[in-house]
Amino acid sequence: MSRAYQLSPSILSADFNRLGEQIQMIEKAECQWLHIDIMDGMFVPSISFGMPVVKSIRKESSLYFDVHMMVQDPERYIEEFKNCGADMITIHAETCKDLAGAVKKIHETGADAGVAVNPDTPLEAVAEVMDQVEMILVMSVYPGFGGQKYIPESTEKIRELRRMLDGKGLDHVHIQVDGGINRTTIDEVLAAGANIIVAGSAVFNGEIEQNARELQEKIRLCSKNGVQFTRHQ
Repeated sequence: MSRAYQLSPSILSADFNRLGEQIQMIEKAECQWLHIDIMDGMFVPSISFGMPVVKSIRKESSLYFDVHMMVQDPERYIEEFKNCGADMITIHAETCKDLAGAVKKIHETGADAGVAVNPDTPLEAVAEVMDQVEMILVMSVYPGFGGQKYIPESTEKIRELRRMLDGKGLDHVHIQVDGGINRTTIDEVLAAGANIIVAGSAVFNGEIEQNARELQEKIRLCSKNGVQFTRHQ
């Protein structure tokens, strides 16, 4: 199966006074994914937004909702976020007492499942569920704030993860990278093996539609025709 490549713009960097309008710009740029960061003020110091925002934008958008839960004990909210419109629910290995159980719970709701690791968390933390998820997210900054610089050591971590997945025959599992992605660092993470690219400031600062198209063109150079994720109805 060919690998799907996607840009997933992060609304954490959007202007919330114009959120609906800016999501429409993303759609005009022919993006298919939207990255939605949920922060609880416990696992990360910041608080972002929750179910009401996801439910509200779901009414007006057909994008694939890539919901990243930076939340302690995320099992508490999995079903609610699916009901609000999440298509992919990504949880952090650092926040779950039973990671495999949480992944199973995500799948039971009908959503796709992702697991994430922070920059200082080894990939071994998600090894047990690599064959049970649709995506693994490598954080290339410390989570909690937008606009941070890419951590260079993340590149080798992405390479290692791709080697691990390929070695297990799991080349269909997507590798997402989130943090410090811009027109320069995007080439590095794509070359390392990532195929789902989260970008916040690089999309929403300035001309949104143009930014998204330029980043997508870089991704397109690395892409192959194949299976693309679509919304769960």
